[in-house]
Amino acid sequence: MDQGYSLKDELFNATKIEGLAALFAPHAPGFSAAGFTGDVMSRMLDLELKARISWIADCLQRHVPGDLHTIAPVLRAALPPPLDPTLTDDDFGDFIYAPLGEWVTDLVTEDSRDLGLDLLEEITQRFSMEWALRPFLLNWPEETLARVADWCAHDNYHIRRLASEGTRPRLPWGQAVGLPFDATLPVLARLYGDRTRYVTRSVANHLNDIAKKDAELVVDTLTAWQAQGQQAEKEMAWITAHALRGLVKAGHPGALALLGYDPDMDVDVRLSCPASAVIGEKLAFSCDIQGATGAGVLVDYRITFCRPGGKSSVKVYKLKQAKIGTSGLTLSKAHGLKANASTFTLVPGAHLLEVMVNGRVRAQATFDLVEDAD
Repeated sequence: MDQGYSLKDELFNATKIEGLAALFAPHAPGFSAAGFTGDVMSRMLDLELKARISWIADCLQRHVPGDLHTIAPVLRAALPPPLDPTLTDDDFGDFIYAPLGEWVTDLVTEDSRDLGLDLLEEITQRFSMEWALRPFLLNWPEETLARVADWCAHDNYHIRRLASEGTRPRLPWGQAVGLPFDATLPVLARLYGDRTRYVTRSVANHLNDIAKKDAELVVDTLTAWQAQGQQAEKEMAWITAHALRGLVKAGHPGALALLGYDPDMDVDVRLSCPASAVIGEKLAFSCDIQGATGAGVLVDYRITFCRPGGKSSVKVYKLKQAKIGTSGLTLSKAHGLKANASTFTLVPGAHLLEVMVNGRVRAQATFDLVEDAD
């Protein structure tokens, strides 16, 4: 995942590398801070973000040689103080410590597996180690899941989060591990009642991953959790909404019903959309929604875009979560049509705009996307 050179240079620059070197210099015999820094910097600026992590791990192996049993005391002694345990969210850690996890996974063997997991437990209190956990799950799934079960009850919320985040089915950047859902749902069942949003967000993201393969399992799981009452009502509602966001976009009836939205409600939608829009400007549209006063509505819109070669693609966007008033509900939106976007290039031609209420298309209109106003 290339974040661009500005972010890469912020995360991994000479000052950061010098700081990492300073941690190891007092504890690794023969370690040259200047030599390590020079070695890393000789290639680092030519590499993308993920490759930089691997390169720093490679340099650590050269400058602190040995197997995992040999380097473990040095690594432990070099670790900075743990992240503040009194915080509850948004404390991911410093990216410069990501290579420490990769260093561990590069060296771990059958006879050092438990030591490797011990080290990840310690490092994750400085920087999140979900990517480093993946090779353990691939090579030793039963033993690793047993340790993950212990982490669910750990006092440190970074370690509890690792239990969920490290076992996610579709972890961004992470190796695929192919764990069956019945292996990870017990982990989530122990964590969804956590009082730390950093943990419950991971639980919700984990469920959203599962929903891509087994929607009914996720809906049933959340329904059961709501009935158990182990989580505060407001937080349980947040977990549910966040976990079901993919299913809501897809208009899954069970997910919508669990959130209190009736896909079959009697509603009338009138959509006002211009006949054309200009690339680089905005598509301004509005819709008037009439239905039972007080009825909850989840309003999304989706656009079917022209793609090169006569193909098309569909993107869903959030519009409004609200209740219908006595005079209905009127919503408007100015959708940006960015020109020359690096991830999605707009193509002139006929496009389709659809308004969805509680997961069902209720109104639609076509518009021509043009290069300029002429």
